Amino acid sequence: MKLPINPSLQKVPTYQPGRPIEEVARELGLPASNFIKLASNENPFGPSPLALAAMQKALPNLNLYPDGNTFYLKTKLADKLGVTPQHLIFGNGSNEIIEFTGHTLMQPGTEVVVSQYCFAVYPMMAAMFGANLVTVPAKDFGHDVPAMLAAITPKTRVIFVACPNNPTGTLAAREDIVQLINEVPENVLIAMDEAYIEFLTDAVDLLPLVRNGTKPNLLLMRTFSKIYGLAGLRIGYGIAHPDLVAAFEKVRQPFNVNALAQVAALAAFDDTEHVRKTRANNAHGLQFFESAFQQLHLEWIRSAANFVLVKVGDGQKIFGELQKQGVIVRPMSGYQLPQWIRISVGMPEENERCLAALKKSLGK
Repeated sequence: MKLPINPSLQKVPTYQPGRPIEEVARELGLPASNFIKLASNENPFGPSPLALAAMQKALPNLNLYPDGNTFYLKTKLADKLGVTPQHLIFGNGSNEIIEFTGHTLMQPGTEVVVSQYCFAVYPMMAAMFGANLVTVPAKDFGHDVPAMLAAITPKTRVIFVACPNNPTGTLAAREDIVQLINEVPENVLIAMDEAYIEFLTDAVDLLPLVRNGTKPNLLLMRTFSKIYGLAGLRIGYGIAHPDLVAAFEKVRQPFNVNALAQVAALAAFDDTEHVRKTRANNAHGLQFFESAFQQLHLEWIRSAANFVLVKVGDGQKIFGELQKQGVIVRPMSGYQLPQWIRISVGMPEENERCLAALKKSLGK
């Protein structure tokens, strides 16, 4: 091929998601009904029933473009969070919000600070926009916030912190988050990834800092993919100072949030019972896996999210063995953790099936 491909793309890996059930079923020549998927931190209850009903009602109007400004969703979310609509921007998943930071702040010669074992998309964005990635070694598989602060230089434009962190499930200490907010220079964006914040019972509330305008360099990123069960619709949002949101709006694609995603998210907000059930099931599932790993003498990382990381020896091999038994999990070699797999919390019967398959694969 003679096309002059952007040379910065040579450093960008192709993102490898959790494998879909249909793909694994085709590969192994088995019915899709034989499999369960505990690989992508999805909600085992599925979408909110209110969201399903809202989407059904919206189907006849899919010949029309969606609301390009997400007016109703933005208005409702602003009221819920106590901010103005000008503080909010919606994206095709929270991944697109991460991409907005690249368009607006990253360029060749600038620096992006991340923690080891960070979400794979942060380094991808840095590489895509030609920025230099500064990776700070993890502390107990989580963020070493003082070391990350020390890594900031005059070239730094963005520092990414996920609370809880994906893929490790670790949660930065409250005092570390306070230190981060207080000490990051005003010309560096603090991008706080809060994709799993709804699973926390005592989360650090950073909204007042956005609400009162005291931290215009703070961005909070959230999603409807996890606790709300709308991963297939790809809808997330950012909460930030109106000036930063206005900059993001200049790089946002027209109609980036589809019509079904908008009405589903609007309805899911009201389904507090769905959220309550999901949170309760998740707490039970984490306890189930942690107790089982302890009995099996397996090393695991205590998780604050809806998944758990466990050390199994050859992670890729165990991943393959589990697939043969109809259980899809996530191998972690792409995250520099080749001895580990990540298991999403499912329904109780799914968790039990996963554990039985894991025991068989480990010869236990």
